[in-house]
Amino acid sequence: MDAKPKSRIAGTGAYVPEQVLTNLDLEKLVDTSDAWITERTGIKQRHIAAPGEASSDMARVASERALAAARLSAADLDMIVVGTISPDMRLPACAAFLQQKLGAKQIPSFDVAAACAGFVYAMSIGDQFIRSGACKNVLVVGVELLSRVLNWKDRTTCVLFGDGAGAAVLSATSGDTDSGVLSTRLYTDASLAESLCIPAGGSKEPIDDQSIANARDKVHMIGGDIFKVAVRNLTSASREALEAAQLTTENIDWVVPHQANHRILSQVATRLSIPMDRFVLNIDRYGNTSSASIPIALDEGVRDGRIQPGQTVLMCALGAGISWASALVRM
Repeated sequence: MDAKPKSRIAGTGAYVPEQVLTNLDLEKLVDTSDAWITERTGIKQRHIAAPGEASSDMARVASERALAAARLSAADLDMIVVGTISPDMRLPACAAFLQQKLGAKQIPSFDVAAACAGFVYAMSIGDQFIRSGACKNVLVVGVELLSRVLNWKDRTTCVLFGDGAGAAVLSATSGDTDSGVLSTRLYTDASLAESLCIPAGGSKEPIDDQSIANARDKVHMIGGDIFKVAVRNLTSASREALEAAQLTTENIDWVVPHQANHRILSQVATRLSIPMDRFVLNIDRYGNTSSASIPIALDEGVRDGRIQPGQTVLMCALGAGISWASALVRM
């Protein structure tokens, strides 16, 4: 009997807008400094979308690059899953606009709103559809255009985030091969849901003049709450992904984490006993691009030759929800 199929990453792609906003630029907007931002976060600059540029536009470029790397076309896709909390519109899904712009067939295309964990959530979904035999090629995207949902007067949040998109094509491969997605783990704990949220704009709190005046339609964050759970949950999720695949940290060639905060990642590295030089990091250049951060870093590591075929990659992310996730992939 043939082994059941599993999914492998056949190609990756990424895109960031041309405009760069440095810490020195932010010093002119809010009461902050390059030294403070760098020390607290590790961020030196971030990219900002151009006027008229939408999330699906960024996702299209990243997706086309991933498809080219996989030597596939949009016509080969069986599904599109987009991780985002900053879609083109509240309705319909960003994935629908992406499907149209790619010229894909009438395939299921939908969004996953798990914030910074969105890409790993989306990848897990694509992996399950391939393992079931329902799909052969699934496009998985993480894209965020957060610059338009930030309060540029709030120095605790506006210094953190950037815009960008990353994509990966998951393709079916023989279940008896070594390469592919080895394990994924997904979690949510809503006890801290309001510690990172956009309060207004949903059914609970429709947008009105007062909510706009109070920036309730922008990102609100209690950083201390997120920091505490981030280190603990990223560490535990990573260990559980390793246990599920019957591997240890010694088997990990690279960690591609959500690029949220250098201090968080440093503590995760210490708890996992994995040296920081095995982490693919680009937070200094892109900031926190939420669901796009892992696929952007993954594509960078693949294209610059650090991540090689046959190597094992650990991914981990935590964001609003509070939702967090981990995945192990052999390239």
